[in-house]
Amino acid sequence: MVQLVTLATCSLNQWALDWDGNLERILTSIRQAKAAGATLRTGPELEITGYGCLDHFLESDVYELAMESLLSILGQSDLHGILIDVGLPVMHRGNRFNCRALCLDGQLLCLRPKMYLANDGNFRENRFFVPWGRPRHVEQFSLPPLLKKHQNKRQVPIGDVILSLNDTTLAAETCEELFTPAAPHITMGLNGVEVFTNSSGSHHSLRKLNERVSLIEEATRKNGGIYLYANSKGCDGDRLLYDGCAMILVNGEIVAQGAQFSLLDVEVVTATVDLEKVRSFRSAPSRGFQAIQAPIYERLEVDFQLCRDTDNVLAVPTPAQIPRYHLLEEEIALGPACWLWDYLRRSGAAGFLLPLSGGIDSCATATIVFSMCRLVVSALGAGNQQVREDVKRIAAFSKELPRTAEDLCGQIFHTLYMGMKNQSSQETRKRAQDLATRIGSYHKDPNIDEVFGAAKGVLSKSTGFNPRFSVHGGGVAENLALQNIQSRERMVISYYFASLLPTIRQRPGGGSLLVLGSSNVDEYLRGYLTKYDNSSADLNPIGGLSKLDLKSFLAWATLRFNMPILSEFISATPTAELEPITETYTQTDEDQMGMTYAELSIFGSLRKQEKLGPCGMFERLVHEWGPGSERKLSPREVADKVKRFFYFHKINRHKQTVATPAYHAESYSPDDHRFDLRPFLYPPAFGSREFSKIDDRVAVLEKALEQKGK
Repeated sequence: MVQLVTLATCSLNQWALDWDGNLERILTSIRQAKAAGATLRTGPELEITGYGCLDHFLESDVYELAMESLLSILGQSDLHGILIDVGLPVMHRGNRFNCRALCLDGQLLCLRPKMYLANDGNFRENRFFVPWGRPRHVEQFSLPPLLKKHQNKRQVPIGDVILSLNDTTLAAETCEELFTPAAPHITMGLNGVEVFTNSSGSHHSLRKLNERVSLIEEATRKNGGIYLYANSKGCDGDRLLYDGCAMILVNGEIVAQGAQFSLLDVEVVTATVDLEKVRSFRSAPSRGFQAIQAPIYERLEVDFQLCRDTDNVLAVPTPAQIPRYHLLEEEIALGPACWLWDYLRRSGAAGFLLPLSGGIDSCATATIVFSMCRLVVSALGAGNQQVREDVKRIAAFSKELPRTAEDLCGQIFHTLYMGMKNQSSQETRKRAQDLATRIGSYHKDPNIDEVFGAAKGVLSKSTGFNPRFSVHGGGVAENLALQNIQSRERMVISYYFASLLPTIRQRPGGGSLLVLGSSNVDEYLRGYLTKYDNSSADLNPIGGLSKLDLKSFLAWATLRFNMPILSEFISATPTAELEPITETYTQTDEDQMGMTYAELSIFGSLRKQEKLGPCGMFERLVHEWGPGSERKLSPREVADKVKRFFYFHKINRHKQTVATPAYHAESYSPDDHRFDLRPFLYPPAFGSREFSKIDDRVAVLEKALEQKGK
């Protein structure tokens, strides 16, 4: 007999410590789920507080205010008749736990603490919380006074419990637990759990959604069951963008999938599923033998059923669908764009300012801002009320809402080409102007020769020494110092313009602009930037993106956004334009770095993702790039490349300590503040034991190759 139930999961754009806003979005999602006929609603991890509170989770205020929000949810009589699964931090016996609260008809049924905490990459949950770590253990949680009065009892269960309803059995997992080898859903499923909820705080990383979806599919592919995956979305206060994609699966097949990138603050995903499909899927005798031997969970009996008494005879199960994935280029166009919009609207700033150099990196940054404007205008057209309110406040130059992305760019996006007479080419100046014209940004192109001359003259007047560029006979130190003056002046001038352009343009309400940086992840990794130059900014949307991926993105956007000007940036040779251009010399990035951007991406991946130091990286690359490979490099050439990379990476690591907060996208990001924790003062690389071991290995390989040649 068919037993249809309608279930709901959601993605919420929560903001760390936005108590009232977070509560309102939770209530909205529950009401939308109930209006869709759902009898169960689950939401993101720690949705009451916002996932990204970080060390605020160590403050007792957070736990008290979270309980107040939970009480507000319980006090809404219009939310009766739906089982609610909501996330919050809980203090129990002096320990802090990351919990799910399961609620019904205004009552807190139980608390389910997270068993295994996420503590790698960007995650530091062990810093704030204690893992429950006791499978199937349940005890009593003493309610705080306000909840005790509301519940009219002192305690509720807390622990690894499952809910036995009148027509099915339900249990909760939380984020990281799904990804562990012995995930709780395995034994829960063997104990008869048919409906699983997973509340997550997963952030966007390039090319990673398919891995997440595959693991979610596997959760019920062998053991059967209905799996509801909820996730946060948007920027909740730091470098991460939580990328939604709420899903409902039945026996390993997706039946509903939400958007990965969206400007909707609340997105509820529902599906109608048949409980009998789970039971028939589990009919194999071998599964039954394992189920009999599985450890027993404590069950909380709940007088409630997910199936409606008054069945809709026309209702049918939601059909399965194939997973939806974005192209890499779409991820770059959408992810940082959503992050920038959240930051802009929540910061109270008047818009953005970008130093536009005429090169690929600043071009890609400008194109991402344009993509953001496209998303915003599209959301306006779709009737997104929150976006409408935000745009009316931010785009203050006109009382009418912008109708095109170019209109919005003209109000909130400012670009600045800061050239010099001898260092800057007419080609880069023109490319910057043409791009600004195409996207509609407010553009200025001041020359900074006077500022450069004044700064240079301070030292000359004080010491009598007149530094020169290398092309004019100067030494290495002189050449670098003169380049750095230009770079750092551009940072100062950028902030000067950002402070006053809204005033100059007579923006109603005044305000100031957020300055955007545009150094890519490979340059950060190599340290190919000047400390406190115009890579120093408020935000960097491409700081987690590689040069190669940015070029792919621009090639895609050339057609998708109808921007032929981008092809000129793609074909141009990357250059910092910090040295004078002569008939015989033009500064280029890859020549100065001593390695290509493609090589940097490989070095970065091996260093971070494969966890290889100098010796391990050499051993790997001597096989992949060595004599037997397509590149046919000698062992010594491979060794030189590896040593050069680590030398520059180590001497420049200190630059990461002051790097502009960048959108996290790439898994080999060298972000020093949270993702890639390493020293910034290293012993000398050359002469080190690691480099000596590489040299010894090179000698062995060269001798072997010589003997083989004989």
